[in-house]
Formats: sequence, structure tokens, C-alpha cells
Amino acid sequence: MNKIILADGRERSLLRMHPWVFSGAVKRIEGNPKSGETVEVISSRGMFLARGSFSPSSQIRVRVWSFDQNEIIDEAFFKKRIEKTISARENIETDKLTNSYRIISAEADGLPGIIVDRYGNFLVCQFLSAGAEYWKDAIVGILKEQQNVTVIDERYDVEVRKKEGLQPTKGLLHGEEPPNLVEIYEYDIKFLVDVKNGHKTGFYLDQRINRNLVKVHSSNAEVLNCFAYTGGFGLAALKGGAKNVINVEDVSGLLNLIDMNMELNQFEKDMYTNINADVFKLLRQFIQEKRSFDLIILDPPKFADSQRNLMKASRGYKDINLLAFKLLRPGGLLFTFSCSGLIKPDLFQKIVSDAAIDAKRDVQILQWLSQSADHPVKSHIPESLYLKGLLCRTAE
Repeated sequence: MNKIILADGRERSLLRMHPWVFSGAVKRIEGNPKSGETVEVISSRGMFLARGSFSPSSQIRVRVWSFDQNEIIDEAFFKKRIEKTISARENIETDKLTNSYRIISAEADGLPGIIVDRYGNFLVCQFLSAGAEYWKDAIVGILKEQQNVTVIDERYDVEVRKKEGLQPTKGLLHGEEPPNLVEIYEYDIKFLVDVKNGHKTGFYLDQRINRNLVKVHSSNAEVLNCFAYTGGFGLAALKGGAKNVINVEDVSGLLNLIDMNMELNQFEKDMYTNINADVFKLLRQFIQEKRSFDLIILDPPKFADSQRNLMKASRGYKDINLLAFKLLRPGGLLFTFSCSGLIKPDLFQKIVSDAAIDAKRDVQILQWLSQSADHPVKSHIPESLYLKGLLCRTAE
């Protein structure tokens, strides 16, 4: 088998079972591995460390499949691991709560680069690493056996696949072509999901528990839902008894889908307003107009996608939270999130706290928020905790 020999002292992260080997840690390569092929990772002193997939184009040169020297990476390996992840989800989600959840969550499930989400009778997959692409046919075959679904579709993340030296791909993997919009349910709310062109695999399943928490806190509230996407938090607020909701989204095409989701849940148009605008500019306008709200949700897209723009992203998060604090009424609630993996929880708390100070508001943190349980966090992989949130309350 082809081998990756590490430089002296570069095995520490692997000994802690972190599944990434960066290019700078590689001393030499023995053999001629192709993209996605399985290689053995060996310490500078000749000790076996792991088996993983080789990626010649990525800064993450190897993504580990297994740390067990006796474990062979073959189709049986993937079948066993996928069965394990599906079994784990059965203890998390039931059809009484939702028919849509994440089945495979990449590194957190020991399957780097593989994302599989279930939307009712549809599976939507992302194969985001060289190893995932190499084993794609086998994985799809296993999913067909394991999951009683009519369609398996593939979506891509252009930037991630580009870093892996892979071409963007999308399309049908099994069954008939899915409709543009798939209806799902989550607790007592229905959603139409664009599985072909929507963000990620079509919907932010990781925010399920947080949408439900917004519902709990929305009774009789005037709500501002920023970065609304398809209206998930706004729908939850109305289900919770909100007086009214303003959904703000800068992609105009999404406003129609918000309307469709509102109609699906039988909410009248006088209960909500959709605004197509830049959130930063609109919040400044609202401050000038002396508007105020009982509850504000900030769920922005990823601001930090690399270490070099971390400072710029931090300023963006501070700015948007500062504006929100200025718009909250006394005793108002702010649900604020960051999905940027590079923004660590302690940094996010500092950013939000600094924003509160600059806004001259006395703020309590009532609760730390994170991703739903079908997006697990691996204890020794800090990157698997990517979604951070805070529920804050301003003093009365």
C-alpha cells in the first residue's frame, strides 16, 4: 500500500485522533497514490498511525478513514460505518418530530467529506473530498440498500470541491428526477425545500432546535428575522404566536418561496412582511426611523471562509449585532448565530459582548445555542462544532 511518511513530531494530532493530515506535515510519499486512493500514514519513526484518502490538490493531504491498523478500507467498511450512523439517527429523530434530518455528517460520523441529508423520501448527497468521490458509487449503492427512498440526488459545493481538485457535479444518482420543491415537516411546521438549487442541500436542518426555541419565545412579539432564506425562523415565530414578522433577505428570488411557505402554513399576508434588502443597510435605516422590536434573529451566511479574512469577518459580526442591540426594546430577545467554523465559541461571545457594550445595552446571555443533534460534534474534532449561537436579553 502507498504510504505517507510524516515529518518528525507531526504525528501529535493523529495520536489525538484528529482526522486531517496537512501537506506541511508530509515528509515524503512512498508509492504513487491516485486522488482518493487509500494510503497508510506512518510516523517519522515508522509507526502506523492511520489509513485515509489521499488528496494531491488539497492542503488537507490525507483525510483519515480509520485509526485501526486491522481495519481494511473497502465496501464492507463503508457499509458498516453507514449502518452505524443511520442507527444513531434513529435515537435522535422520529417521524413524530420531522421527516427530514442529516444521515451522514462527514468527519463527525467518521466519513470525511460525505454529507447526506434526508428530505422525506429523497436523499441529497454531497461528496466533498477526493476520498468521498473515489468511493461514491459504493456509498450510493449502500444508501439504496439501507434507506427506503425513491430518489438519491447529488449537490455540490463548488469551492470545497475545487480545493480538492474535483470538478463540480450534480444530478440524479438513483430513481426519478426530483421535483424542484419537496414538502417536508418539522414539528408542526411545513416547508417547501428547493433540493436542486437551494443553499447547501436545500435547507438548514442544523437549525431545527433553534427554530423551535424561537417559537417558544415569540408569543405576542414583533419579530425581525434577518437573513431569512426561505423564512424558517419567521414561520416558527408566527407558530409561536408572534404579532407580526418582518423577513429580510437580499436574494429577491427567495421571497417567493417565503410566501409559498407562509401560505402552506395558512398564515395571512397581513401577519408578515418580506423585504428584499441588504440587512446591514436596512438595520441602519430602521435605527434612523426609531423602529424597535421584541425579538430579532440574526442567522447570517458564513462571513469567515479563511484565516486571512477572520478579522474582517469578526468586524462584520460585531457590526450586525451592534445594530440589532440598538433595535431591541427593553427586555427584548436576540437570537444570534455564526456558522463560520473559524469563529470559535469564545471569540463569538466576545464579539457579541463587545457589540452590546458599544450599543450601550445591558445584556444577559440566557443560553448557548448550537446545531441539532443529527449534526453531531466529535469531541476530538473542534471543527465539527461549527454552528454557534447565543440567546441574549436586554435589560428592562
